[in-house]
Amino acid sequence: MTVRWTYAFIDRPYEEFDAACDFWARVTGTRRSELRGERGQFATLVPYEAEGDPYVKVQGVADGPGGAHLDLAVDDVPGESARARSLGAELVFSEEGLAVLRSPAGHLFCLVPWLGESVVPAGVAEAGRLDQVCLDTAPGVYAAEVDFWAALTGWPEVPCRSPEFRLLKSSPVQLLLQRLDSDDPPTAHLDLACAEPSRVRSWHVAAGSVLLREGRTWSVMSDPTAGLYCLTNRTP
Repeated sequence: MTVRWTYAFIDRPYEEFDAACDFWARVTGTRRSELRGERGQFATLVPYEAEGDPYVKVQGVADGPGGAHLDLAVDDVPGESARARSLGAELVFSEEGLAVLRSPAGHLFCLVPWLGESVVPAGVAEAGRLDQVCLDTAPGVYAAEVDFWAALTGWPEVPCRSPEFRLLKSSPVQLLLQRLDSDDPPTAHLDLACAEPSRVRSWHVAAGSVLLREGRTWSVMSDPTAGLYCLTNRTP
C-alpha cells in the first residue's frame, strides 16, 4: 500500500465534541473547519495562513468514551480495502470514497481518498507536536497486529528501547504499537513529541488538561473531555 497522507482522528462523545475541538485546535495551532456529517459530527483542524495541510480531525461518537484512530489516504480505496482484508482486516462499513475496517486485534481505521495533501504544518512549538497514534494491544494478539500494520503500510520500523513498543515511522503521523500487560480490549490514544517535557506539560495544564501520571519518558494526560493522551520525551 502507498499511503499518501495520514490523519490522526480524535474520537470523543457527541456531548464533548465542541470542547474537544476547542482544546485540540489550541494545542495544534489550528482552527476548526465547518462541520460535516448528518449530525455535524466531523471537523477538520485547519492550519492558519495556509502553513501546511491539515492532518488532525475530530469526530463525535455515539457510544463509549472515544479514543483515536488513523485515516490512511490512498489512491485506490476499494483496491486497498481488498488488500487490507486479504491481510486479516474486517470490513465494517463502506461507501464511495470511504472504507472503515477493523484490524486483526480490533483497532478501527479508515481508508480515504488522497486529495493532494503533502506539507506538514509547523504547529505550536511550546505545545509539542501531535505526531503519533498509539495502539494499545493485548499480548496474545500483539505480534500479529504488528505484522499486520507493517505489511499493510510498508512503513519502516524504527527500533525502540523497550520491548513492549514497536514503532512504524511515517509523516505527518506515525504508528506506535504498545503491548499491554493484560487482555484488555484494544484502545488507542494520541502522543505528542516534546523537546522540553516539563515546559510542555505546564502549557497543557494551563490549557485545561490534567496530569494523571508520569512514566519513564512520558506523561499521561487527560484533556478537558477526559480523553487520554501522552506527552513523550522526543524531538518534535
